[in-house]
Amino acid sequence: NIGIEFMFIEHKDQCDWIRGQFESPNAGILSKAERRTLMSRLIRSSEFEQFLADKWPSEKRFGLEGCEVLVPALLSIIDHCSVDEVDSFILGMPHRGRLNVLANVANQRLKEIFTEFDPVPNEEGEESSGDVKYHLGTYSESKNIVSQREIKLSLMANPSHLEAVGPVVQGRTKAEQFYNDDKKGKKAMSILLHGDAAFAGQGVVYETFHLSDLPHYTTRGTIHVVVNNQIGFTTDPRVARSSPYCTDVAKVVNAPIFHVNADDVEAVMQVCHAAAQWRHVYHKDVVIDLVCYRRNGHNESDDPKFTQPLMYQKIDNHPKSLSIYKDKLIGDGVVSEEEYQEEVAKYEQICEDSFQAARENPTFKVESWLDSPWKDVNKGDGGMLSIKPTGVEETVLVHIGYAMSTHPGGGFTVHGGVNRMLKQRKQMVDDRIVDWALGEGMAFGSLLKDGVHVRLSGQDVERGTFSHRHHLLHDQKKDRQSYKVLDHIYPNQASYTVCNSSLSEYAVLGFELGFSLASPESLVCWEAQFGDFNNTAQCIIDQFLSCGQDKWHRQNGLVVLLPHGYEGMGPEHSSARLERFLQMSNDDADELPVVSLLFILC
Repeated sequence: NIGIEFMFIEHKDQCDWIRGQFESPNAGILSKAERRTLMSRLIRSSEFEQFLADKWPSEKRFGLEGCEVLVPALLSIIDHCSVDEVDSFILGMPHRGRLNVLANVANQRLKEIFTEFDPVPNEEGEESSGDVKYHLGTYSESKNIVSQREIKLSLMANPSHLEAVGPVVQGRTKAEQFYNDDKKGKKAMSILLHGDAAFAGQGVVYETFHLSDLPHYTTRGTIHVVVNNQIGFTTDPRVARSSPYCTDVAKVVNAPIFHVNADDVEAVMQVCHAAAQWRHVYHKDVVIDLVCYRRNGHNESDDPKFTQPLMYQKIDNHPKSLSIYKDKLIGDGVVSEEEYQEEVAKYEQICEDSFQAARENPTFKVESWLDSPWKDVNKGDGGMLSIKPTGVEETVLVHIGYAMSTHPGGGFTVHGGVNRMLKQRKQMVDDRIVDWALGEGMAFGSLLKDGVHVRLSGQDVERGTFSHRHHLLHDQKKDRQSYKVLDHIYPNQASYTVCNSSLSEYAVLGFELGFSLASPESLVCWEAQFGDFNNTAQCIIDQFLSCGQDKWHRQNGLVVLLPHGYEGMGPEHSSARLERFLQMSNDDADELPVVSLLFILC
């Protein structure tokens, strides 16, 4: 029931390690207590779906039926990683099974979930969230029952664009590692869930994989879990991909791939343990392929027999994984039928009590659905926020300007053209003239002086598309010797991150969006190589940036830089199409900001 792809990995020690995990005596054997825990978790996963089906039979919920083992699998991964001292878990997933994961993995209160089926206004008159319930995220803190360690878990909100949340999760994870000086990724990690069709079909998956080992983007290993329904909406695998397996994209980063029959729940636990250990030992990505099925159609009101009649005749007659495992445990003498029924009745009562509480006192709290809450930050009332003066003393700007104009010294050989630029920059400071590059550097430098971390990411941002920035100077005679200009302004300044990204817009903008969610006290910028290149990241702009606050009450401070101009380089490079951004973010077409010295309409 387990198939492993790993022989393409170039390092013999890693291949030998994988063999040891699966070929050693007693590999994958669970104790009696572990088997009972697994049964209890499988009961919760299965009975949660059954409860929703009974109470709201006509509601779309994108249930987990056919892959109920996903919940015990995620809990097992978290258990093992928590034992290895990981304290923070950031999860991203599509909508299938999200409600179940919210309830049984992310510890969202059942009452809050049930209220979303019959939404009511909150105390401020705000009706529920601005999105459907199976897109929502949450944040929780709890004690792990296996490690007895306190852990934090964020399940990130995601739109219907299945894989869009992947780079957002990676950026959020990277930020948490950065702010906690977790350089090796030992304290915070990401777990990404995928569907089989989207994993193979969505290009952002490939883009995100290629961030996995880049210095300023790596999260030191992600565990990917594919819910392989063997179907995409109504599309058969034979017309959905050209590769043998939906997971073949992961081979580009030498990630081992563990295929496992999701009906063999103990085999799934063995695979999850191996994946957690792989991440702990090698800090590289790994993929778990849960080969399962989808008992219903794409949603609960959809009839899959229109397009897959034979497949669904077999599924209709196939027993649930809980039934299979229950019979196995009873046959092995691990539990009795009475003990099993007691466990089922116990969870059914928990669900029923929460259901009645939601009916008797339906409430909606914004805080319950924040996946990245900012503490001690004014949430605002939805209106225009006040803009505080941001000016600094002239002496500060002059100091930063001269620092940006200073030769590194110490035998560092600067390019002749850059040397002339440094002299010209100093002359501008002397003459009190500021161009784009100098003004930007002064702005960044003034924040660094105040202890505010600045991160600038994007294609070729270190030098700048127009050869104007030069925030990272390269020694002309020594390989890999560089000098970061803005790191040498003040003795106790904040750190400055300027990093060239891969040639990706979609994944990198999503990554920086995720990074910006971690802290309100930093400036995080993504710069398009040319302003018009934002259109290949349009999904992030449309689904996260322009509407994230309305949909998910999300707080973020990402700055998007779109350089462009009329230099005769054709229509693509002559417009960032700013009108699109204004239209997307406009709540009231009749309301204009007050024109003042702090906010000027150009």
